[in-house]
Amino acid sequence: MNNAINITINAIQHIGIPVTDVTASQLFYSRLGFNKVMEAPFTDNGGTGTCVMMQRGNMIMELYQLPGAGLSEIRARGNGHIDHVAFDVSDIDEAFNVISEAGFNVIEPEPVFLQFWKNGCKYFNITGPDGERLEFNQVL
Repeated sequence: MNNAINITINAIQHIGIPVTDVTASQLFYSRLGFNKVMEAPFTDNGGTGTCVMMQRGNMIMELYQLPGAGLSEIRARGNGHIDHVAFDVSDIDEAFNVISEAGFNVIEPEPVFLQFWKNGCKYFNITGPDGERLEFNQVL
């Protein structure tokens, strides 16, 4: 049975990992040959968290520390240690419309803008059958 929707997915964009100490995690990944290519704050539940993108070749790991993020906050969020897989898309609005119209469980009501990277990015998430999050992301 092939009822795949017609959407262009270029590649896995990044893997998001919630961390309890973004500095220690950044050091760990740098020892594995990853370099910091972006760092930006974000708002979560009224507090400010930190996101660091670490890149090695065409692999990007997103390390993010939630406000007040100890291990209990990470576990309380209900995600595993790898939080999401992000797919790089060329047109976030088109991807959002195609995914929404196809009846997937879309979490956000519209693509969300973040002041990440040079000109920002837009993303939205869907959930899979076991609650895993798949992010669709366009770097602007």
